[in-house]
Amino acid sequence: MKTVYAGFRGKILSKKGGHMQVLIVFYSKGGNTKKLAEAIAGGVEQVADVKAVLKGTDEVTDKDFLESDGIIAGSPVYFGVMAAELKRVFDQFVGIRKKMEGKVGAAFTTSGDPTGGKETTMMSIIQALLIYGMVIVGDPISASGHYGVACVGTPDDKAVSNGAKLGKRVAELVKKLCTE
Repeated sequence: MKTVYAGFRGKILSKKGGHMQVLIVFYSKGGNTKKLAEAIAGGVEQVADVKAVLKGTDEVTDKDFLESDGIIAGSPVYFGVMAAELKRVFDQFVGIRKKMEGKVGAAFTTSGDPTGGKETTMMSIIQALLIYGMVIVGDPISASGHYGVACVGTPDDKAVSNGAKLGKRVAELVKKLCTE
């Protein structure tokens, strides 16, 4: 990642005007995954000098991937894996994957049933992020301390809180990895 001297307390900040960026990319058919994505974006925004960019799979571009220092990807559970719409994004942008190496990645999901395959869905997202060469992080111990954030149906207060914690954790790690 190219960096530029910011002159503020001797920190090196990313080239994007002193701000780092975390992309939250998601597919949401019924709106629950989007609501969880919004909670995650709120957590990212809690960290100074890190900006959240929230995009659905139908609007995200390879430029969004390249300009982001971290990506948090989410999908509803579809047969125990990510939705085809999110998989399409990873397939479509595979040509830039070498430029994604070392960026922070994380996953989240929603389902319609408590045993609806949330962990396997997050693992399918994590597999794609690993293939992109990204540094993977789960949600913090203060949330659930597992593969990422998940909920059943509409995110309740706990899921919203856990989503914010994941977003904040990714943003803090982006700052640690992108500043010296």
